[in-house]
Amino acid sequence: MNFEYHTNERCLELVLRGDYLNFDDEAAKSAFYAALHQGKFKSIKVLNDGLKQWDSSLVVVLFEAAKEAAKRQIDFDTQSLPQNLQRLLHLALAVDRKPTPKDMSKEPILEALGGWTLSIWQSIVKGTTFIHETFFAFQRLLINKAVMRQVDFLFALEDCSYKAVGIVSLVSFMVGLILAFVGAIQLKDFGAQIYVASLVAIGMTRIMGAIMVGIIMAGRTGASYAATIGTMQVNEEVDALKTMGISPTDFLVLPRITALTVTMPFLTLLADFMGIIGGAFVGVVMLDISAPEYYKYTLKALGLTNFWVGIFHGFVFGIVIALCGCYYGINCGRNADSVGVATTRAVVSAIVWMIVVTGLLTLMFEVMGI
Repeated sequence: MNFEYHTNERCLELVLRGDYLNFDDEAAKSAFYAALHQGKFKSIKVLNDGLKQWDSSLVVVLFEAAKEAAKRQIDFDTQSLPQNLQRLLHLALAVDRKPTPKDMSKEPILEALGGWTLSIWQSIVKGTTFIHETFFAFQRLLINKAVMRQVDFLFALEDCSYKAVGIVSLVSFMVGLILAFVGAIQLKDFGAQIYVASLVAIGMTRIMGAIMVGIIMAGRTGASYAATIGTMQVNEEVDALKTMGISPTDFLVLPRITALTVTMPFLTLLADFMGIIGGAFVGVVMLDISAPEYYKYTLKALGLTNFWVGIFHGFVFGIVIALCGCYYGINCGRNADSVGVATTRAVVSAIVWMIVVTGLLTLMFEVMGI
């Protein structure tokens, strides 16, 4: 290994001879770097005078010389080097290690308003297109033409069914307990603590059970859908499915939406039951209501109308949560940060849309007298 360089007013010449494997001659490299940065030459030339084996330690030295040439805007001649070394050096120089800073200047208000409006319109179009594709995927499923594997459906069903029983039961029990406490504070003034049973039964079965299950599943399962599909998008697995002619909506979205839609009514039913148990705990243990009386008033308050309204809410929430999770997963960016953003947006959007849908359904049922 012979590392020589010559410099004059016109050119710095670096002569390479022999092998450059684990090139660790710090003294020679330091002297070369000093001459490289302090010289007044007009060009840099690398000469191959019997270069044999080399590794990345040589590329680092050449990369520093190339950066100095680019900084001074002078010629950097590597024509005598082997082609593979030239390509590797070119690849190293092609990477932008200093991202261009964002333009922080303010746009005129009309341009900003127009950009904001256009962004909203594009989001509406993307969301509508996704729902449209999902609807036709369900149609293909009904006529047995959808590209959906049974194992994917069963895996998604397992993830959002019995694995969610524990957290749903605990949270619903506590919500029923809190609902009974809040109701008892006001009902005590009228000596009507017994109606805590009716309050908890109606509140849990009609809406609270479905909402609590929806919030839990949005944070648990909706986020999982967005993260899983988003990671597949980053790893270009979604592109691979498209290349093979397989619809990502059929293969990835359909089994998840179907599984969550099927399980949400059952989880809502479990939440109703556990909420009533939580209310009974407060009524019997804390308010000194006898168990038979509490059971009697609970049974009297329960009606099929409230029960089916709650189950229907759970069914709709399942569709909303799965759509939000899969939508943000499919439209995820190409880096790790995008997966986190998609997961956050999926949870927030699912909860917001659940509240919106709850308002619309409540209004609709009120108009219908249900």
